[in-house]
Amino acid sequence: MEIINAGDEAEFGGGETLNLRVPVDLAGQRLDAALAQMLPDYSRSRLSAWIKDSAVLLDDAPAAPKHKLIGGERITVKPPDDPAATAFAPEAMDLNIVYEDDTVLVLDKPAGLVVHPAAGNWSGTLLNGLLAHCPALAQIPRAGIVHRLDKDTTGLMVVAKTLPAQNHLVKQLQTRSVKRIYRAVADGIVPFDGKIETQIGRDPHNRTKMAVVKFGGKDALTHIKVLERYRTHSYIECALATGRTHQIRVHLREARHPLAGDPVYGNPRHACSDAVKTAVRALARQALHAYRLSFVHPQSGDTVQFEAAMPDDIYHLLSVLRHESGMDSPFGRVPADDDDDWDGDDEHGVEVLYVREPC
Repeated sequence: MEIINAGDEAEFGGGETLNLRVPVDLAGQRLDAALAQMLPDYSRSRLSAWIKDSAVLLDDAPAAPKHKLIGGERITVKPPDDPAATAFAPEAMDLNIVYEDDTVLVLDKPAGLVVHPAAGNWSGTLLNGLLAHCPALAQIPRAGIVHRLDKDTTGLMVVAKTLPAQNHLVKQLQTRSVKRIYRAVADGIVPFDGKIETQIGRDPHNRTKMAVVKFGGKDALTHIKVLERYRTHSYIECALATGRTHQIRVHLREARHPLAGDPVYGNPRHACSDAVKTAVRALARQALHAYRLSFVHPQSGDTVQFEAAMPDDIYHLLSVLRHESGMDSPFGRVPADDDDDWDGDDEHGVEVLYVREPC
């Protein structure tokens, strides 16, 4: 989960057709270089891409970026539609809304739903669905979204419906007064409860991933509680004290207990039975669910709490694990008296940097 600053802005592009005449003093230059000087608001790489896509015509004909100019030519530029320009369009979709009032909205996000438009996902996002559900959110930055869940992580999110509510929730996230409890299936036998405290930053070997780093990262703290242990996996709860990108996934990988099915940080060669392997493959995602969310209501000042039932795919995996481990009863909810042990401190008396599987 990642905190989003309420003041962030989206970048929009596209524009009308531009008709230009090449100045004589640009004679001898390449088309892409000359166009970069004539249109300084656009990067040379973007202009080169437009030229290659025939969005730039030289005397009414396509030309290569390296074409040498003589001066006086007529250039027609028709910038292609920028998908980001329509990224904030309302799109009707079914949203599993758990709670809603005039100030906030709490929903249970399904797997496969991207939260916010970005490169490669300019439409079909939760933001688009929220704008269709509540058009007034168009007046709120990020349509009221104050935190993210990964595309394939399921579970609870809170959305602000007013600007004061958004600011209030962002402050709660920054001061760590929002409590977020996740439930997950991890590879291996997690031996005991504890916490994982590291710095998380961009993976120096793969900038599209996050990793535990020694220097230059951001402090990240995850509390771990074991709910059940099976032959080859563990059912755990993770309480976030910070909200770094991919935090739980990175921390469990670092602890040598990556999340089952995680396509980025997981271990596809984890040894387990064929039945469990089939259930994990059926997930086609990390076995991670935002199970409980509590926060101070921005309007009433009361602490409110919500829970979202385990999705069917993780439920099925847990049922297979329980059956294989000889547990008599089908998988069900952990008894209520075990639910509220989190207080943000290390109440279990164990401080663990790396929880390792016993030999």
